[in-house]
Amino acid sequence: MQRHTYNPLLCKFKKTISLLTCLSILFCGLIAPKTALALSIQEEDELSEEFLKAVFQEFEVIKDPVIDEYVNKVGHNVVAAMPPQPFPYKFYAVRQDAYNAFAGPGGHIFIFSGLFIALENEDELAALLAHEIAHVSCRHISDMIQKSKKAGLATMAGVVAGILVGLGGAGTLGSALTIGSMAAGQSAALAYSREHEVQADQIGRAYLQKAGYNLTGLQSVLKKIRTVDWFGPDEIPTYLRTHPATEERIIYLDNLLGRNPAVLAKKNAAFDRAHIRMTALYGNPDQAARIFKARIDTNPNDAMAHYGYGLVMERNGSAKTAITHLTAAQKLLPDDRYIQTDLGEACFLAGDYPQALALLTGAPHNTPDKYLYLGRTQMALNHYAEAADAFKQIIDDDPEHGEAYYLLGEAKGKLGEMGSAHYYLGQHYFKKDDPKNARFHLNKALEYEKNPEQIEKIKGLLKEMDESASFFGRRREEKKDEEGRF
Repeated sequence: MQRHTYNPLLCKFKKTISLLTCLSILFCGLIAPKTALALSIQEEDELSEEFLKAVFQEFEVIKDPVIDEYVNKVGHNVVAAMPPQPFPYKFYAVRQDAYNAFAGPGGHIFIFSGLFIALENEDELAALLAHEIAHVSCRHISDMIQKSKKAGLATMAGVVAGILVGLGGAGTLGSALTIGSMAAGQSAALAYSREHEVQADQIGRAYLQKAGYNLTGLQSVLKKIRTVDWFGPDEIPTYLRTHPATEERIIYLDNLLGRNPAVLAKKNAAFDRAHIRMTALYGNPDQAARIFKARIDTNPNDAMAHYGYGLVMERNGSAKTAITHLTAAQKLLPDDRYIQTDLGEACFLAGDYPQALALLTGAPHNTPDKYLYLGRTQMALNHYAEAADAFKQIIDDDPEHGEAYYLLGEAKGKLGEMGSAHYYLGQHYFKKDDPKNARFHLNKALEYEKNPEQIEKIKGLLKEMDESASFFGRRREEKKDEEGRF
């Protein structure tokens, strides 16, 4: 199953700079001018917008509605226990096999898939999110900006952006961010201080308890993190480097909780579903298959084990096996509103288009994936107008869903609407940062299009692409100048 990320063309270089600058704030301490003060609420909010766009540009933020809705539900359970906040909090899962979670400016909080998969219950997830929420509410990011006064921001951003290109992307940022002060010939090593961690722990615990969560969740999460502490200094996961004093925090919690009777975490069907989807669709597929197969062998009536195994098999290209296990899950859970969509997708991949159409048309859970596979099924059955409606629904809900533009272009072409066909194909390539193909299709759209309003929209996109090309040209020259100075 393909997931989609924000991918605009015009501001790509600016967003790259923003990402590295913001991550330097989060993980290494921003190198700011001597006159810098802590960010105001408005400044942090403005910074958060560029930060968020850049994260979507450089990382695969998971757009699975089941996972996204669940993580946000748990996060907002904690936020509801807090006094009024200056930011509207938003929570995201990032597809990366690492034990990591971090807070960005303006209340944007991220958990990596590797850490989510390691969790066992909602109490642990709530504990992680509460800790990151506390970092935001305590303004620790602004505090780090205020304390870092070594070199100019603009120079650092230019150097870091150049190094990002040399490294081939953001995948290595966790180990490469000490280059943040290279322009000044220094190493930026400041991360969250122990004082920050203690304060985030204290406030996060208060939020957790008020929201009705179990403090043993924080204790067990910290112990999970400690299990990877045997790595060498260059291999320590980012979460350990950016959240120090893990052992001290465990000892404190052990003492605190030792005075109270142990409380077992409650079973939670919503956590189980989100965790199964994360494991099956975004974790190691071979490992996930072994886990779910072992559960089925132990209990053939374990509906969620069949569900997870079916998702893994669909991901691995074994559509018929996926159908077998998703059907078993549906029989065991006939009122489930999610399984039908996944079963419909598997039927499409197996080539059973009539059954896929019946399942997807009747599926009660409306998601981009439902409309994507419904549209593809309708295309396979030559129902092009209905397919175009399905793809248009995706774009209305998610304007950055690049594949939907391509498929809508194909559907419009089959309908003989060539102006619209080339327009949507141009949009697809525009969002893929492929200006050559985008320009070709947009110019073709102008040849066919008769609607004056649509013609102006196409001309606007072409103008935006010209401005983007000019911007990148100027940045290349500036980069050469910077390299010459250093």
